[in-house]
Amino acid sequence: MQRWRPKRPMHETFLIGALLTIVGGYFDAYTYLTRGGVFANAQTGNIVLLAVNLAENRWDKVLSYLIPVLAFILGVFTAELIHKTKNHLPLHWRQSIIALELAAVGVVAMLPTSAKGLDPFNMTANVIISYICSLQVQSFRRIHGIVCATTMCTGNLRSGTDLLMQYQKNKNKQHLKDGLKYYLINLFFILGAFISVFVTRLTGGLSVLFCMLPLLLVFILMFIKEEKTEALH
Repeated sequence: MQRWRPKRPMHETFLIGALLTIVGGYFDAYTYLTRGGVFANAQTGNIVLLAVNLAENRWDKVLSYLIPVLAFILGVFTAELIHKTKNHLPLHWRQSIIALELAAVGVVAMLPTSAKGLDPFNMTANVIISYICSLQVQSFRRIHGIVCATTMCTGNLRSGTDLLMQYQKNKNKQHLKDGLKYYLINLFFILGAFISVFVTRLTGGLSVLFCMLPLLLVFILMFIKEEKTEALH
């Protein structure tokens, strides 16, 4: 007798998650390589450096670390605002997020690059990418049944390792599958960073335009409402 696997919303499929995670890894390598050696995706480093510069009374540098943090916070507010107005949008609200990301990538590509970390154009690009990553991580939180981040790796690494340790104790195959999903997602993050190195060597600051390819594919895929149903025997 056949049973049917429950349908999964398209935005939670592994394909969408993998594409967005490639973008996340690409952004982090891009800002490090072309925007003054900064990791703009996660804000832990910015918050630590903010505290260090506050303690040392380096007020000129405090602002450079505070602004990306505020941009990240603004991204969360923006994502929730778009979510709340979803009934008035012509597209799925998550597609609207992707459209906003695409537009922001275009703006970043137009900003000149500089080897100076505190260059105004670099700072602006890093702030925009912090904002983009905040939108993405707030709007796409689940991948194939697991709570997962597409713009950073630490939480995924912890969750994946924890599930693998649980599998060692109870031999629950679902724990093994979910743990391996977290590790696979992190590999896609690495893949995104890996690709970024080579594309950036070829095209410099314009290399951020590569992110439009996976983002556009995500946008198109989301016109499909649900993942194809699979039969279980």
